[in-house]
Amino acid sequence: MHTTPFTFQLPATGGIPSEYDSHTVRRLSSMPNMYLDADAYAAQIAADPVLYEVYEIHRPHNSGELLHGVTVLHPGKIGAEYHMTKGHFHDVLETGEVYYCLSGQGMLVMETPEGDTSVLPFNAGTVLYVLPRWAHRTVNISATEPLIFFFVYPGHAGHNYGTIEQQGFRKLVVEMQGQPTVVDNPRWGG
Repeated sequence: MHTTPFTFQLPATGGIPSEYDSHTVRRLSSMPNMYLDADAYAAQIAADPVLYEVYEIHRPHNSGELLHGVTVLHPGKIGAEYHMTKGHFHDVLETGEVYYCLSGQGMLVMETPEGDTSVLPFNAGTVLYVLPRWAHRTVNISATEPLIFFFVYPGHAGHNYGTIEQQGFRKLVVEMQGQPTVVDNPRWGG
């Protein structure tokens, strides 16, 4: 871990940082019950495709530190739903996060515990500020291109995946008539 100021490079193509301390790979098997179409999930689970990868530079998980890295969300669909990240609230609910899209085409699905929702486009060059209290999930709507983005959030924020694993998001992004479409999640039971 760095103990003095440091730099790293984010290449224009590929987006993988020139240095990183950890590389997390999320496969379909790490997201049971996250996709609406259980039959489509079952049909692809044997191949267990890589949905996304996270490259992080380690920093202490303390207030005052900024945790950061790059996510590469691969193209594909499970049934009509596009590949997506697990999505999470922060353990410290009153912390935000900044995303900067390096390349690709996507959407950010967000919601508050109180039921407010927002789904925003997220394309190359877009900076998106996720306000405190908002759960967030990234969706890759391209059939061929990875969605690659830089993220930064407070070191003490933590991740709460459990709430989303239990009930999902209120909104889903699905392909309808060849277009990404935002729909209500029929399984959401909050």
